[in-house]
Amino acid sequence: MNINGKKVVVQKSQQALYEFLSDLKNFEKLMPDSIQKFEVDGDSFLFGLKGMPEIRLILKEKTPYSNITLGAASSKLDFHLVADITVIDANSCEAQLDFNGEFNMMMAMMVKKPLTTFIETLTENMEKL
Repeated sequence: MNINGKKVVVQKSQQALYEFLSDLKNFEKLMPDSIQKFEVDGDSFLFGLKGMPEIRLILKEKTPYSNITLGAASSKLDFHLVADITVIDANSCEAQLDFNGEFNMMMAMMVKKPLTTFIETLTENMEKL
């Protein structure tokens, strides 16, 4: 299952947004208002949203200034959250979040709408930075 977030313009340089997203504590600023738990532990963070199970994401890969990939810590849910960052000019960049997961058909039907809303919220909050 793939969910492609919309591309947004962020009023930060490509390097500044990359460094912001590389500091996992900053993901709390992007989370929806329904967040109930957020804890950073080294190269991972745990978050819980109202009515959803807690999820731990691990920093999997970083390509300086253009890409950050987070992955699920649990082998039960195999997915990645990918942030692609493209330079526009010295003070702005374009960013897109993509969700790629391996779910069975039933699970995909259950999680597609809440995950799409989650990606949209993260994207909207990133656009406001």
